[in-house]
Amino acid sequence: MNIHEYQAKEILARYGVKVPKGKVAFTIWEAGAAAEAIGPGPFVVKAQVHAGGRGKWGGIIKAKDSYEVAQAARASLFGIKLVTAQTGLDGKPVRRVLVEESLSISRELYLGVTIDRRHGKVAVIGCSEGGVEIEEVGARSPEKIHKMIVDPGVGFTLFQGRQLFIAMGLEGGLIGKGSAAALALYRAFMDHDCSLAEINPLALTSQGDLVALDAKMTIDDNALFRHPEVVALRDFEQEDPRDVEAERLNLNFVSLSGNIGCIVNGAGLGMATLDILRYYGGEPANFLDAGGGASQDVVRNAFALLSSDPKVKGILINMFGGITRCDSYAKGIVDAMRENPLTVPLVVRLEGTNVELGRKILMESGLNIFLASSMKEAAQKIIELAKENSKGGVRNWEL
Repeated sequence: MNIHEYQAKEILARYGVKVPKGKVAFTIWEAGAAAEAIGPGPFVVKAQVHAGGRGKWGGIIKAKDSYEVAQAARASLFGIKLVTAQTGLDGKPVRRVLVEESLSISRELYLGVTIDRRHGKVAVIGCSEGGVEIEEVGARSPEKIHKMIVDPGVGFTLFQGRQLFIAMGLEGGLIGKGSAAALALYRAFMDHDCSLAEINPLALTSQGDLVALDAKMTIDDNALFRHPEVVALRDFEQEDPRDVEAERLNLNFVSLSGNIGCIVNGAGLGMATLDILRYYGGEPANFLDAGGGASQDVVRNAFALLSSDPKVKGILINMFGGITRCDSYAKGIVDAMRENPLTVPLVVRLEGTNVELGRKILMESGLNIFLASSMKEAAQKIIELAKENSKGGVRNWEL
């Protein structure tokens, strides 16, 4: 789960991280009033969306006084869908803005905390170049990125923080200030069960302060039951409606960019299904694990979710019958289709316990279902049907 910049800054401020004076505004009037409350100016007005790269795409506007703040909010931010490199072409709606004092900046750094998968531990990362995507710096100048692996029995220490900021090129009293900021960010990360917490940029001001100009926190969904105060910060408008609906239906769903909807039972089989589709030139539209007991209700919900996506031009069901038998899966598929007929081609591949009975149920159903005998055949057939359906006018895909 992601939260907005202003929410992350409020959390970090409680841990001692310095942030600019700022107020969130939900209306144009509130934006102007926020500027007057902050001080004489100048200001920056920042669209609050769950995406980075806002400055390059018009999501951050400078203003010299409260009047210009209100004008910026009215003309360029409120009510638009901000499109950045991270949002996709649909963009993210702007329903709130953050009005902040504009600071005089002499240098920008990067500071982040995440999980190092290779070590299986938390890592604190610093970079002498901030304000840009850390991946870009890693590809262009990897020597600028410095990482401290945290011993879980000890935690992140001020000594490690000092080492990190010395490596980033800071001197004198700034080393201690940077170390304190890193420790605060690490504590916020741990206390909130984050998968990522970052300050980018961490700005060195002309007054000699280290200030979080931007902040991001991503909380592990599996830990949200421990953080009702964080759940209350959730902004559903910033999330894919399909993800929200899948969560409501208790489906393990991840949206992808292709045109072939996938329904599987089991994460491993799901990954193999995506791989074989890509291998034969297809583009999966999603990962959807229906679980071990794919009942009629589960299949019906999965069909409804995938059918609501206009880019889905065909659906592939790939299921292995174990404890739940293939005939049970087949009956669930048939019942769901009879209740709500699909408008896109469907290919089904079954294997496992009672597979022959399951195939018999599907073949005798009288429904437009192509029954594949292998993953290869299933992938090639749904790719073919999806391509035909994408051309338009191909509605007679009786199989």
